[in-house]
Amino acid sequence: MIITRTPFRISFAGGGTDLKKYYSKEDGRVLSTSIDKYIYVIIKRQIGIVEYKYRINWSKVEFCNTIEEIEHPIVREALKIFKIDYPIEITTLSDIPGQTGLGSSSAFSVGLVHALHALKGEQVTKHVIATEAAHIEVNLLGRSMGKQDHYAAAYGNLNVFTFHSNEDVLVEPVFYRSEIKASLEKKLMLFYTSIKRDASEVLEVQERHTQDKRDVLRKMQSLVDPMRDIFSNGMNLEKFGKILHDGWELKKSITEEISSVNIDRYYQSAIDAGAVGGKLLGAGGGGFLLFYVEEKYQKEVINALTDLYFMPVRFDSSGTRITYYDQDISY
Repeated sequence: MIITRTPFRISFAGGGTDLKKYYSKEDGRVLSTSIDKYIYVIIKRQIGIVEYKYRINWSKVEFCNTIEEIEHPIVREALKIFKIDYPIEITTLSDIPGQTGLGSSSAFSVGLVHALHALKGEQVTKHVIATEAAHIEVNLLGRSMGKQDHYAAAYGNLNVFTFHSNEDVLVEPVFYRSEIKASLEKKLMLFYTSIKRDASEVLEVQERHTQDKRDVLRKMQSLVDPMRDIFSNGMNLEKFGKILHDGWELKKSITEEISSVNIDRYYQSAIDAGAVGGKLLGAGGGGFLLFYVEEKYQKEVINALTDLYFMPVRFDSSGTRITYYDQDISY
């Protein structure tokens, strides 16, 4: 049995420039961090005495004898790539529901690819894991999505990712002092709106607007360096919230699908209660709202958003990892 643990992520700046429609013409850049909320992928190779060759446990339980029968698209394509032709069971457990803007499908893809490499006795780099996971979703499944989530989930911690037109991805760790990280963690607040949406549908619309909104996306990308500087030098942390707000205003101008009347109402309620700034995480349309709030105003913000679920988070530093490995080589 093999168990991988892979983190979800928060994207701070540059989201949307990791779409191929953007970076195929000019480099895209994103600043993001992984957080201490995880998806677990459990793989167990079975002995031959089974009724069905493949058992896949997710929001439904699938029993299949051929890979082509498998409904879960990521599992199906991954098993093809890794040529898994023996009985196997795959189970997923998650701290957070999918379709909530924290990169759940990408985290699952990364965790699954990591586990399958381990199942075959292969040690590979996080870059390989991220690249292969992105290939499954973006190229094989043809989903409208960027690549930042796969790299954030694989590498963990705080990074700037640069996406080049030749498909290379540069990963630059952001250096920070532990006290700056701790201070920002205390000031960042996540609220779940209970609105779920298909990120690919939102991003399909955004892709169609990419060329027309390229100047907006450039401005969003230009916020990466000022935000990274805050982590690095710890000066004027309140500016972090203002940059989040600027990025959110830019993002909303790309398409009408990114926000809604309810989301705008929640956002304004938090600002009125003392939040400096924030943004909706992920592609848009629902999921989690992130706010920068000085500690003296946090109780007021929670009270202003009483119908939303407040979820404290900390940054993750390890990325995808194997938490259990018991490989019986006698098969």
